[in-house]
Amino acid sequence: MTEITEGSKAPAFDMATAGGGRVSLDGLKGRTVVLYFYPKADTPACTTEGQDFSALIGDFDESGAVVIGVSRDPVRKLDRFKAKYDLKVILASDEPEDVTGAFGVWVQKKLYGREYMGIERATFLIDGAGVVRRVWRKVSVKNHAAEVLAAAQSL
Repeated sequence: MTEITEGSKAPAFDMATAGGGRVSLDGLKGRTVVLYFYPKADTPACTTEGQDFSALIGDFDESGAVVIGVSRDPVRKLDRFKAKYDLKVILASDEPEDVTGAFGVWVQKKLYGREYMGIERATFLIDGAGVVRRVWRKVSVKNHAAEVLAAAQSL
């Protein structure tokens, strides 16, 4: 597993997004990037997380930060998820598992004794020079978006 730590260079990424676009780290040079990974679109905790980040999107915009939610869901599912909950964040699809692997969030999980591979809920705050400034692993959704906003505002 790749271990991305604070102060390390963020891995490059280029992903398809809901709405038919693309988002890449190179394309966001000079901007603060909040890259949050969530297991699956349209599930309770993932929906709450997306709604929490969306509720604060104006504050993220004011701080110069762009918020990107990443899952392995196909773009068409992200389109439905974004529309259903009126999410204001960029939703990106990592179906090939390149970005989740590069950030070390594609991990072995265990639920009711069953082991499987899945996305660890994690967030990375990346500065305008592409350096990781904060890492949150095994995220608990409650109050997480506000905590990330405070960290983004302090950059």
